[in-house]
Amino acid sequence: MRHRILSAVTAAVLGVGVVAAPAQATGDLPVGTLQTAVSNFLTSPGKVAGANDWDCVPSPEHPTPVVLVHATFVNLGSNWAVLSPTLANAGYCVYAFNYGMTVLSAGRVGGLGDIRASADKLRQFTDQVLQATGATQVDLVGHSQGGLMPHYYLKRLGGAPKVRAFVALAPSNHGTTLSGLTTLGRNLNLLGFANSVLTLLGAKALVQQEVDSSFQRDLFGDGDTVPGPRYTVIQTRHDRVVTPYTNAFLNGPAVRNVLLQDQCPGNPVGHIGLFADGPALQNVLNALGPDDPAFQPTCVNYGLPL
Repeated sequence: MRHRILSAVTAAVLGVGVVAAPAQATGDLPVGTLQTAVSNFLTSPGKVAGANDWDCVPSPEHPTPVVLVHATFVNLGSNWAVLSPTLANAGYCVYAFNYGMTVLSAGRVGGLGDIRASADKLRQFTDQVLQATGATQVDLVGHSQGGLMPHYYLKRLGGAPKVRAFVALAPSNHGTTLSGLTTLGRNLNLLGFANSVLTLLGAKALVQQEVDSSFQRDLFGDGDTVPGPRYTVIQTRHDRVVTPYTNAFLNGPAVRNVLLQDQCPGNPVGHIGLFADGPALQNVLNALGPDDPAFQPTCVNYGLPL
């Protein structure tokens, strides 16, 4: 378990920002690269190009500000090196925050703490964005845990009326077996011990994202969605972190589940590379904009198969 966690941290850092921005990005902000993402992870964990201009005024074309919610093991600086400037260049007011920092985080490795507390931080940050912009709703875009955690905000903290659209990249909805690791641990009667250690060390969110965790049962026991927001899930068949990959998908009346290989069969992108994947980012822009159910991305600039 410890080895897998350390490997995931390393892969997350190296897997960011490896593709160019989609064609929609026409502004002047530089769109991040792999070097940008690694540098941000180490030296700029709380800052990324395009995000958190508190003087930004939403335009008539894009009246809803966008809040970005990073994944486990990373921070806003690394996770959004590509998408944040892409959205800002397209004319959106973009905001991002760090959450889930614990004693293990060293100020950089986020998404480790209790998901309920992280959702409350999202609640506070969303209210701050609404107050600053004068908007009545935000759009949420999250990756991995960032696509799971906001469900607690929507379902348990009264956030649904404040969210217009929720777009999730490879979200850990319905939990993960970590490619069978949790199943093996359970069969060997070691999973409970490992989970106790992770919780004691300050990595409770890892336990909460496991398949059939008490957190998962409590969160989705009354259904996947709530009325109000529209939901888009963007997933890759090659996900080896959220397994089975279909666990990412949601059921509900305002849900669109997008499997990237249905659009681009040759796309090799994995879980970590997804948020820097050309077709995935094009789908994000569609979900935030025209929301065309027949949207077909240009099959270029694939993310890493990690």
